[in-house]
Formats: sequence, structure tokens, C-alpha cells
Amino acid sequence: MSVLAYSLVVFILATAVATALFRDVLSVIIVFGAYSLGMAILYTYLLAPDVAMTEAAIGAGVTTLLLLLTIARTSRPSTDDIRERIHVPAVVAVGAFVLLLGTVVLPEMYAVGLTETPVWSNPDVTQHYIRETYEQTGVQNAVTSVLAAYRGFDTFGEAVVVFAAGVSTLLVLKREVFA
Repeated sequence: MSVLAYSLVVFILATAVATALFRDVLSVIIVFGAYSLGMAILYTYLLAPDVAMTEAAIGAGVTTLLLLLTIARTSRPSTDDIRERIHVPAVVAVGAFVLLLGTVVLPEMYAVGLTETPVWSNPDVTQHYIRETYEQTGVQNAVTSVLAAYRGFDTFGEAVVVFAAGVSTLLVLKREVFA
């Protein structure tokens, strides 16, 4: 991985930790939006532009906007402490897990674009989707057919989650605030 990828991973981990530690709701929303934007950039680096666009639109865009609108329409509690206290045993456990992942799992991962990756080393699977996608789905674009036909239930599940979040947000925004 390059320096850019390592920098993105460090940024993503830092924003994730900051999201967990901050007590101020507005600070958490802003840092979480930065986290989502970092993930979108990482997905772009990993050559997954469809996932990157979804993360940027839903994670960094719509979710951040809905959360900001929610706290604007509801009461915002004032907090004296800006951060939570750090629970040392939890930090040690999570740190050990991240260290384990970094030393055992990351060296086993393939580099981006490497021709020895399982996708390229098994051309039968790749060629099956390229050859059979139009006949099985009626869609000419292979990526669209995978998303719409082969992963249809997954896409439907995502749509249900987004719909439920939208309905919940509308219910919260209609709530009257009496000070």
C-alpha cells in the first residue's frame, strides 16, 4: 500500500476514535461526516467507485445533513465535558485486536490491481459473469446486472434501511420542542 492509503487509514481510525470519545453531539456529527468522507476516498483508492459514491452521498452527505437537521429541530443538551473518559481495558483490548489485524491480516492481503488476486487468477468466474450476464438478466452492463439481479435482495435491503431512516427522521423532525 502507498503512503496515501496508510494516511487514509490513520485518518479514518482517528476520526472513528474521536467519534466515540466526543460528548458534544455537534462535534460527533461533524467528525462522523469526516469519517464517511475518508471512507469514500479510501473506496475510490481501492478502485470501488460505486461504493465510494454511495458512501459519499449517504454517509457524508445525507446522514450528516439529517443529523444536523435533527439537532437543529430538537433540544441540544449542554455538556460540561467535551470528551468521554477513556476506558483503559477497552482501549487495550481494541488496540491488541487492531495490532493483530495489522500484523497478521494486512500482510496477507493482495495489492490493489495485482494480477495474482483471486478474481484474476480464476478467470472462469469472471468470464461467466461477463458472458452470461445479458442472457441471464437482460442487462447489458455487467456491473449493473450484478447490483440489480445477482445482489437484488441486498440492494432491496439497503433501500428498506434508507426508507426506514427517512421515515424515522421525519418523525423526529416533526416533534415540537418546548423550552
